[in-house]
Amino acid sequence: MLDSAPLVVGIDVGGTKTHLRALTGDTPVADHVRTSGGWRPHDPVTAAGWLAALVADTLPAGARPSAVAVGGHACETPRQCAQIRTALQLHFAAPALVVGDAQLLVPAAGLDRGAGLVAGTGSVAAGRLPDGTAVQVGGWGAVLGDEGGAAGLVREAARAVWAAHDRGEEPDALALGLVAAFGVPEVPALGAALEGASDVSAEWGRRAPAVFAAAADGSRLARTVIAEAGEALAALVARLAARGVPVDDVVVAGGTILAQPALYRAFTTALAGAAPGARARPLHVPPVEGAVALARGLL
Repeated sequence: MLDSAPLVVGIDVGGTKTHLRALTGDTPVADHVRTSGGWRPHDPVTAAGWLAALVADTLPAGARPSAVAVGGHACETPRQCAQIRTALQLHFAAPALVVGDAQLLVPAAGLDRGAGLVAGTGSVAAGRLPDGTAVQVGGWGAVLGDEGGAAGLVREAARAVWAAHDRGEEPDALALGLVAAFGVPEVPALGAALEGASDVSAEWGRRAPAVFAAAADGSRLARTVIAEAGEALAALVARLAARGVPVDDVVVAGGTILAQPALYRAFTTALAGAAPGARARPLHVPPVEGAVALARGLL
């Protein structure tokens, strides 16, 4: 039997994996991680159906959520998130909330205000104005943006080694690392390898360790790419601050920045100049904790 306390469901839909956590009071009911395959945030009806199926497949038979909160990857505007929420509420007789996944970080850290910064495969920053309006910056995908994320790092690293090749320089550790990572014979062939990716973010992003390895091997180019990535991430925070988002606390998450001390240092160094007074706080709990907190706030 389930506890008589309200059943809250929090869902973090990331670019690669989705994490659902459900509790009655403090008692766990479900904790499930699966791939995000099939998530279509630009089709509200399909997205809501996907979420409803996830809840139905994960919760015990007969369990009825009292509140559902979702942080969705690529849910980029309040209008888009509201459309998914409207469609989702057709599936549940309970209050629901849908926000961008970066909006989960501040509540996951136990804070009421601040900015969230994600640098995983991609990159995005988000926060709220004092009146509660959600603001998101960055997150434009690996082809045009996502600076500081894994895929963006690889894109900028490729540009750096192409420029060095055009200057007539011998391939350094970064060039050799990228050539090996993409399985091509020489630097000029990197272009076709990058352009031929069927899933740009995933296929570029998984080569990011080559950039950090090259920096550790002494590549000046790689170190510059990482420093500039840190500056780009700090610029996202500064952009939020310029729009009126409180950024005294910047909660940092993402498999790239938290796993790579060189990138984290580059970010915090740049943050001191881009947003004086802002404090970076690495997130030490899963972002789904933020979704659970938001779901509890709906009761």
